[in-house]
Amino acid sequence: MDRAQTGHRGEAIAAKFYLQQGYRLLTHNFRTRMGELDLVLEKDGVIVICEVKTRAANAVIRPGAAVDYNKQKKLVLAAQLYLQQTDRLEQTIRFDVAEVICLPEGKWQVHLIKNAFEC
Repeated sequence: MDRAQTGHRGEAIAAKFYLQQGYRLLTHNFRTRMGELDLVLEKDGVIVICEVKTRAANAVIRPGAAVDYNKQKKLVLAAQLYLQQTDRLEQTIRFDVAEVICLPEGKWQVHLIKNAFEC
């Protein structure tokens, strides 16, 4: 599996994880000139923007570490555009990071960091 396939697989696994917890998937891979929103979900009136980072189990650095300040700024701008385009500016928003780890034997582990950062 190449890097793009691994990333898409991680996003699908993270989406399934959220769906099992009662979230509703609004969109995925929402592209803007500011960047892409991996997952946009909703539960109890809260919009959740989730950045998914997928890595192998032997990765030296935690996947969430890749969501640095610059990445956070891009996500906030893309989220603002999404909210404007979908007429959801008044809704509460939360930014999560889903760390998806590919374990041996083809198993996957999801570690969700809720409220990973604020805008």
